[in-house]
Amino acid sequence: MADAIKLQTPLSDEDVEKLNAGDQVLLSGPLLTGRDAAHGRLCDLLDKGEKLPIDLTGQVMYFVGPSPAKPGKVIGSAGPTTSYRMDPYSPRLMEQGLKGMVGKGSRAQEVIDAMVKYKCVYLAATGGAAALLAKTVKEAEIIAYEDLGPEAIRKLMVEDFPVVVINDCHGRDLYKEGRKQYERS
Repeated sequence: MADAIKLQTPLSDEDVEKLNAGDQVLLSGPLLTGRDAAHGRLCDLLDKGEKLPIDLTGQVMYFVGPSPAKPGKVIGSAGPTTSYRMDPYSPRLMEQGLKGMVGKGSRAQEVIDAMVKYKCVYLAATGGAAALLAKTVKEAEIIAYEDLGPEAIRKLMVEDFPVVVINDCHGRDLYKEGRKQYERS
């Protein structure tokens, strides 16, 4: 990723605003992990008016349930999971300050609309490259919902974690734009 944009997390509105669909990005700093079980719990707390166990301001959430770490390793394989399972929860978490999401696959239009409203970006990590992605993880610590095992919320410290901007905060969608280039008129 020679021409990649290097970004330090947590992200600001300015960081997100300068990204465009199709940009290659290398993330360094903390990434939070979470899948649908953790997302559901966070939104249940919001429904009850209770405080979240984590501060989402400026954070990037990686949709992953890593495998156990082998001896001497920080983390096991850590590939992205399908993002649409988080669609029912993502707008609520963006409202709480979430600035980025990392996964694979398309997002619902209401999620894309929320990204524009709350200045958030959706990034794709390469599916099938879980072992390679894990090499960018320098530290891993469970910070909430330990009982969920692999789906617990973790704080990963990453260095040059490679992603591509799929949905930017300007409403652009790389998957739709790419498809249009090859459609027959």
